[in-house]
Amino acid sequence: MPVKIARAPFDPFAYRAALSAILEEVARAKDLDARALDRIVRRYPKAGASLFSKSEILAGLRAFAPDAEPELGERLRLRPVRTLSGVTPVAVLTRPHPCPGTCVFCPSDVRMPKSYLADEPGAQRAEQHRFDPYLQTWHRLLAYRQIGHPVDKVELIVLGGTWSAYPERYQLWFTKRCFDALSDFGAEIDARAGAGVAPAPYRELAALDGRREGDVYNAAVGALLREALGPERLHESERASWDELVAAQRRNESAGCRAVGLCFETRPDHVDAAEVLRLRRLGATKIQIGIQSADDAILARNRRGHDVAATRAALSRLRGAGMKIHAHWMPNLLGATPEGDTEDFARLFADEGLRPDELKIYPCLLVASAPLAAEHARGAWSPYPDDVLAGLLAHCLSRVPRWCRVTRVVRDFSSSDIAAGTRVANLREVVERRLDAQGLRRADIRSREIRGEAVDEAGLTLCDSAYATADGEERFLELCTPDDRIAAFLRLSLPLSAPAPDELAGSAIVRELHVYGPSLPLSRRSAGRAQHAGLGQRLLAEAARRASEHGYARLAVVSGVGTREYYRARGFEDGDLYQQAALGRAQRGAAERSSAQ
Repeated sequence: MPVKIARAPFDPFAYRAALSAILEEVARAKDLDARALDRIVRRYPKAGASLFSKSEILAGLRAFAPDAEPELGERLRLRPVRTLSGVTPVAVLTRPHPCPGTCVFCPSDVRMPKSYLADEPGAQRAEQHRFDPYLQTWHRLLAYRQIGHPVDKVELIVLGGTWSAYPERYQLWFTKRCFDALSDFGAEIDARAGAGVAPAPYRELAALDGRREGDVYNAAVGALLREALGPERLHESERASWDELVAAQRRNESAGCRAVGLCFETRPDHVDAAEVLRLRRLGATKIQIGIQSADDAILARNRRGHDVAATRAALSRLRGAGMKIHAHWMPNLLGATPEGDTEDFARLFADEGLRPDELKIYPCLLVASAPLAAEHARGAWSPYPDDVLAGLLAHCLSRVPRWCRVTRVVRDFSSSDIAAGTRVANLREVVERRLDAQGLRRADIRSREIRGEAVDEAGLTLCDSAYATADGEERFLELCTPDDRIAAFLRLSLPLSAPAPDELAGSAIVRELHVYGPSLPLSRRSAGRAQHAGLGQRLLAEAARRASEHGYARLAVVSGVGTREYYRARGFEDGDLYQQAALGRAQRGAAERSSAQ
């Protein structure tokens, strides 16, 4: 099946007079809501007939008034929440591949990478592009641009099964092609015609019934891939070398569309020392990792394949290498109770071997193809009633520490795929309303982001939260408004012993530096906006001072490929896997630049 290529791009110059008139009225409007914009657009119909879409108006803005794009673009932007966290997230899926897990709750949709369903929005986009990384990335960037979002600072999120179980050459190729798409898109290069030649078995997989009961995934997918591609289960087009990846990374360092973060998804029992180094060489800055439970009995009953000790070891290795840890936790698993889940959630932050930086909460949902269906049929598992689940989640959210970000509280399954379990699509909103009614404050990062609010830089206060991990001390440095909204933060690790990568010996580690507010294009500053206002430099100076006080000789940063230039400009030098600066020099340089803002 040929890959769908987007229709010819809209040409704003063919409608210059009408679009310019619309933009002039938008600029003059004091209060622009949806109705006011609709009235303006109707006064200037396209070719005297149809109406201009918002994406077409935005195309006119970019063409005729680029200097006004930050202000007018924000007024016109569709779905602004997508980039209010400071970067533009681009999620792509790997193709189907056998998974080492045998979890009872996991679906067996053989058309998708393990644990994903064909009806999920991201999965639909991936299947449309035959799981090709270049096409997925390129088209997602195009979609963002068409609705008015900047795409020069991207967090690339690679999802799908267990990344660590894919062949290394596939990992190299997939990552390289994502970087290629970012760099090409930023340079206005369209190389889609040379992408998307899917290996033969994808057609057979797409034709299979993805809702068959039982744990059939590995057998079905493995057999087709072996038959078509040989014992390595790798198509000749899905291969790249480390040198090719490094070249793609270097090109992206200064590209118009850069990967400022790169996230992969894997399992605790696949994170050994060699895997951590491989992830870092690929450019990873964050790892999504399914811990699911902190109770060995629950893990065993759900056939998870590892225990809590393996989770602690994996998180220790990742944190020691400076990675951000984005954990998945699942209440309502087989054998769980609301009371037990309450205790289990508390362990996530009480146990110094866990304490994730970010968290996805995925209440267990029954999909007919999961082995859990048999347990449900015999009455061994039942979903919590919606009211009980909402109460449990409200309790959990109210106890998340201020240094953790809860990104989701329910899986994005279609209601038609859910055989048993909650179908409340806006579950987070329901839970937050319950907390508000109880007068309970949420302290997690997502609840305190400034988002689109204006920022008084002089009124920001530095907050320093210290907490212990199994590997040392973490310092969570925040710049907060008087009402405790967060404008920027930095995660600083002060390891007790030498981390696993020799390169980090004697170094404190900046694991994350993030400035909130609407994503702004590189090198642009907007009055009252947190981005590009020197907040990152201010936090770097504080991190350097604290690290120096604790006796560290150097400050290392786990930089994304697209942030390397930023850190070079601030005195950091390139190493093999990290950028580092001697603390005296880092302190002086960061302090001088911060005071000059």
